[in-house]
Amino acid sequence: MKKVILAYSGGLDTSVILKWLINKNYEVICYIADVGQEDDFEKAKEKALSIGASKIYIEDLKEEFVKSYIFQSLKSNAIYEGKYLLGTSLARPLIAKKQVEIAKQENTNLVAHGSTGKGNDQVRFELAYYTLMPNVQIISPWKDPEFLSEFKGRTDLIQYAKEQGIPIESTLDKPYSMDDNLMHISYEAGLLEDPKYEPKENMFKKTISPLKAPDKETKIMIEFKEGVPIKVINISQNKTVTEPLELFQYLNKLGSENGIGRIDLVENRFVGMKSRGVYETPAGTILLKAHLDIEGLTLDKEVCHLKDMLMPKIAELIYNGFWFSPEFEMLTAAINNSQKNVDGKVYITLYKGNAFVTGRESNKSLYDEDIASMDKEGGYDQTDAKGFIKLNALRLKQGK
Repeated sequence: MKKVILAYSGGLDTSVILKWLINKNYEVICYIADVGQEDDFEKAKEKALSIGASKIYIEDLKEEFVKSYIFQSLKSNAIYEGKYLLGTSLARPLIAKKQVEIAKQENTNLVAHGSTGKGNDQVRFELAYYTLMPNVQIISPWKDPEFLSEFKGRTDLIQYAKEQGIPIESTLDKPYSMDDNLMHISYEAGLLEDPKYEPKENMFKKTISPLKAPDKETKIMIEFKEGVPIKVINISQNKTVTEPLELFQYLNKLGSENGIGRIDLVENRFVGMKSRGVYETPAGTILLKAHLDIEGLTLDKEVCHLKDMLMPKIAELIYNGFWFSPEFEMLTAAINNSQKNVDGKVYITLYKGNAFVTGRESNKSLYDEDIASMDKEGGYDQTDAKGFIKLNALRLKQGK
């Protein structure tokens, strides 16, 4: 029997795929990645074993996810198409990396996943597999002609599960699909495929409605060291958090309670189609605002502008699944170099869906109050501006 490592969630698709692979005479080892989703991992383990998996790996990747993926993306201020904070995109390379590590540990080069042939995740997983294990063999059932001939959609999956004795909770009434992790929760497909459909309030899992958020402000301070958040103080409650995972989870809690981080958009998938998605990203939204602000105080102007030019490319590489590519490695080195002096504290007020920056301070500040002041000379000769403007106007006057 050939041994295959299946990325397993416990849901309908991967449970059917597990049984389908077993029926094709594979020994299937299931791998569950804990990236902060609110799932019952023990229940998923028992289900996989009952279906016939030979072994189950449950890997806690939350801390690595925050420190090496979310915070790295934060340093570049990566937002895809000016809106999406890349929650799913950031988790996929980490999940794939651990899957390859397990495959090597189990002395096999066979891996499988349940991503569809229409989405971005298939690309993210498989590009990572090929990069980290060049001799990998990938089983992707939703691109397999035999599988596709047997399963046209959820009706066939549910029927197969019943025939094979697979315990399922799924029904044909599935209003949308969700992907949950520490960074965000996403909602797509089903009713959301109508781009004008307004999501119902009971859909949202990670945030309270801004309308129902407290009428009282929550004041916090976020401290950065080399572009990475190292401390959060809830000034309103005199609470301090410093460990990366705990810090991120705490900001998720504060953002959730104040209705922060909801967004509804239509994006361009890498595979060529447009897709409507609704996202909740509480901590990520707060941290992005804070990081952008501390960079305004500490980052050199030209470095800041160059970063702004690079950001869309970095976001695109993350979204498209090129986390382990040489071009992303090069850009990561540049971003990390830019963050050497991005130290300081940002003061933020959270209130009814908003995160307002109210102040900042840093011992690496490039802001000079004497020069900036309208009431002080500060070593700045205003008459110098006359020649500066004339030189910049020279080419504008030519040919007029």
